[in-house]
Amino acid sequence: MTDIRGSLVTALAVGLLPLLAACGGGDSGGAGAKSAASSGSSGGGSGAATTTTANGAVQLTVPDGVDEATKQQYIEENAIAVCMKKQGFTYTPYVRTSAAADPLAAVDGEDYARAKQFRQKYGFGYYAGAVYPNDPNVPFSKAAMAKRTSPVDHDEDGLTDAQKKAYDIALNGPPAKSKAEEKPGGCSETGRVAAHGPALSAAAQKSAEKARDASNHANGLALNGDPQLVQLAQQFATCLTGQGIPVSTTQPTGMVDMVRLDISRKLPENFMSMSKDVALPLLNKDIDIALKDLDCGKKFRAAYFPEEKAKPYYGEDG
Repeated sequence: MTDIRGSLVTALAVGLLPLLAACGGGDSGGAGAKSAASSGSSGGGSGAATTTTANGAVQLTVPDGVDEATKQQYIEENAIAVCMKKQGFTYTPYVRTSAAADPLAAVDGEDYARAKQFRQKYGFGYYAGAVYPNDPNVPFSKAAMAKRTSPVDHDEDGLTDAQKKAYDIALNGPPAKSKAEEKPGGCSETGRVAAHGPALSAAAQKSAEKARDASNHANGLALNGDPQLVQLAQQFATCLTGQGIPVSTTQPTGMVDMVRLDISRKLPENFMSMSKDVALPLLNKDIDIALKDLDCGKKFRAAYFPEEKAKPYYGEDG
């Protein structure tokens, strides 16, 4: 699998992955540099309950039942807020908690019913933005782009340039004198350490990456060698071929999002800026292919995703 939630080769993933990072501000000064802070504070609605510390820092309450990675996002954001408050600034912690806020969850086919609802109207999402420019749920639509680039808080409102500069230093540390001297700092680093522990040494980091890559490779071999997945992938491929859809791989890790990615590599450069009249027939074709892919792969994906969760795989180039 080429990691459908983080693929670098598909234009869809680039358009869909949340680009929002919460914008910070302060009581006495600040710069909107929250984008350099936790990647966990990405777009979507937090919706979590909040409390306030003795010094006035807002804290998100970690919902019951969240996975470890999501819990770490809460810890990181809350730690940043406390750190910034100690320096006299306001930082609004922000974590996406709703699965509905993740547009890729409606595309990849893991949830068949949800994917079908999405694909029936938007296909894979490539041309839908040109046809539905005012629909914020459509990848590449003007409304979606505006939503992703809008701040999620008002912490910076009314700050002077000097205050914003001071806030930026508090959040991310003083600017490095050179590229070689750049390193994480400020309250962003405080939050990262609170959630993930102290940074590893260069040698330890290299060792950890090597172990991660080895585990990833082993998981890929296991998924591609699973007899049930191999059989279902072959059935999936046969169904696609029968529908007139080209098949570029039959490996389970590739089949899961093969059709979508193959289409993304052939998108016209102006697919986001087409007129509605030009985009509509292309969208209709995209819908047809997306639904055929979804139905052909229904049994395969139902078996693949639980196995991939147990053996996480992000692709050999991930």
